[in-house]
Amino acid sequence: MLIYLIPFISAFIGYFTNWIAIKMLFHPKNPVNILGFKVQGIFPKRQQQFAQKLGVLVANELIHFDEIADKLRDPKQLAALTPTIEKHIDTFLSVRLKEKIPVLSMFVTGSTLDKIKDGMMEEIESLLPQIITQYTDGLSEQIDIEQMVTEKVSNFSSDKLEEILFAIMKKEFRFVEILGGVVGFIIGLLQVAITLLQ
Repeated sequence: MLIYLIPFISAFIGYFTNWIAIKMLFHPKNPVNILGFKVQGIFPKRQQQFAQKLGVLVANELIHFDEIADKLRDPKQLAALTPTIEKHIDTFLSVRLKEKIPVLSMFVTGSTLDKIKDGMMEEIESLLPQIITQYTDGLSEQIDIEQMVTEKVSNFSSDKLEEILFAIMKKEFRFVEILGGVVGFIIGLLQVAITLLQ
């Protein structure tokens, strides 16, 4: 009768083995000597290499600074700034300019201020793309996306790295654990079948 327990024992062993294997991806977090061998979780041990590979992947395949710069230079994005700029110019002409140069308010009428504002807005609208381009060009020389990602991931604590990877791959890890149990159960059934057929 005990022979029929073999599939269940095999299922437990398969599940438990895969569970241990997944845990060993992250634990132990620091090197531990076991029977003269240094044992450490794969991700904590290879965190630096993982960070470098991820940095290269993000910089080469996912995020390009040129794409970010293009978004900043997009006419629609620049047009969205117009109301804010216009509001500041209105405030400057109607309040601050008069405070700084009181005599001017006696000679400059509302229609003249409107013309000044229109001229300033035209100048700003033509100048803004150039300023953004100059800014992004200078910024691209200072920002290294690969280095930023590499440094961020390298500086993650082991707990944080485990938390992130589990959040991304929780279902996959669970599937591997269950698969170990299923495969173990099938192997156990085969063992029972072979034993009974002998």
